[in-house]
Amino acid sequence: MTRRILVTRPASQADELINLLAERGIAATAVPTVAIDTDSAAGDLDAMLDALDGSEWLVLTSANGADALVARLVATGRRLSETTRVAAVGPATEAALTRGGIRVDHVPSEYLTVAIAEGLGDIGGKRVVLARADAATPDLREALLARQARVDEVVAYRTVEGPGANRDALQAALQSDLDGIAFTSGSTVRGLMRLAGGIHRGRARAMPAFCIGPVTATAARHSGFHIAGVAQSHTAEGLADLIATTFAREHA
Repeated sequence: MTRRILVTRPASQADELINLLAERGIAATAVPTVAIDTDSAAGDLDAMLDALDGSEWLVLTSANGADALVARLVATGRRLSETTRVAAVGPATEAALTRGGIRVDHVPSEYLTVAIAEGLGDIGGKRVVLARADAATPDLREALLARQARVDEVVAYRTVEGPGANRDALQAALQSDLDGIAFTSGSTVRGLMRLAGGIHRGRARAMPAFCIGPVTATAARHSGFHIAGVAQSHTAEGLADLIATTFAREHA
């Protein structure tokens, strides 16, 4: 019997996880519980790029942020200052920057946002710019401040949690035969809870939750989900491996 997972990723990112699951014999029902809004943040990114000279590091903490940055560089004909180094949270973010012609100088070995700070070297008194989602947690900023960096933040994109256009699709999915839910951020968890009212929340919480990383797992746990597992590698491939391994273990 083919297992089926609810994929809650934004539409622009869902295909990667869906294909990885399919390679492992797992079907997916995709209903984005968040949407990505880059248009309303374009002005903020442009202003950041104008004032980037003199910054030691520019830090991108998601592929969405990287895509938004590249889009503004292309739209405005700007180039990043060669004196500013660029850090990415993990391979997906690095790949998005590289596709846009941006050299990445640092990717932490552990794909956690807060882990970036440990690899930036001596940043005491130096300016570090964070380009992130409006819903980003304060952990990285606090870690950088603890290292005496001068931290500026810019909203690279806004996360719309629980886009109303997907409400009916989500509620229909939760009434179908699902074997679990894949969460890739705290926003996907909160978005699902906004879209799934009443009885549908109960149906969702009754399913095992597979999480891409510990921050996502914390959000899911706080929303009442049972955590079936957290991916060892905090990537889409790591999440697909976790789901496949868990199902294989149950079948054995």
